[in-house]
Amino acid sequence: FCQIYIYCIYFLFRWGILFSHPRDFTPVCTTELARAAKLHDEVKKRDVKMIALSIDSVEDHRKWSEDIMSFNQDKTCCPVPFPIIADDKRELSVLLGMLDPDERDKDGMPLTARCVFVVGPDKRLKLSILYPATTGRNFDEILRVIDSLQLTATKKVATPVDWQPGQEVMVIPSLSDEEANKLFPAGFTLKEVPSGKKYMRYTKP
Repeated sequence: FCQIYIYCIYFLFRWGILFSHPRDFTPVCTTELARAAKLHDEVKKRDVKMIALSIDSVEDHRKWSEDIMSFNQDKTCCPVPFPIIADDKRELSVLLGMLDPDERDKDGMPLTARCVFVVGPDKRLKLSILYPATTGRNFDEILRVIDSLQLTATKKVATPVDWQPGQEVMVIPSLSDEEANKLFPAGFTLKEVPSGKKYMRYTKP
């Protein structure tokens, strides 16, 4: 539990993303961490900390870091701009349910799945996504989700399908029209639907 405490300190009073990958020196994982590295500055702007995890050693992480940054055509040979946990004993992976029952290494030991956990400043889990080993994650979508989570954590709104920052949001159903008008000085627009129910209310964030 000492490790868990250290990781909680890392995320202290911040939003955090913990994401696991099956193995170092594998093609899909390399593309994923390269994309995460490219988005690091955008993530940092949102006051979010990223940390990766796999069952490989610290030494493997260091060597693989060069491949990741090379994939990004980074000539400086700088390390990946976020920590990678070396969970070679699978302690954290077991504790957080990150092991893939179908994907195993040459010794028959289970590998970590492509998990994504987003944790809020209150240390509560806000989002979890699980991808199979054969499907690389969309880190732009993860960034979009962060924008939505941070917005809806402070305002009584929800973000509709395919929402992007700056676009209209929806007034949550639990707010009456009177309450909505008080909270949103610019008001809201109502989209009529065949049922006649007045629940499709849009407003500016």
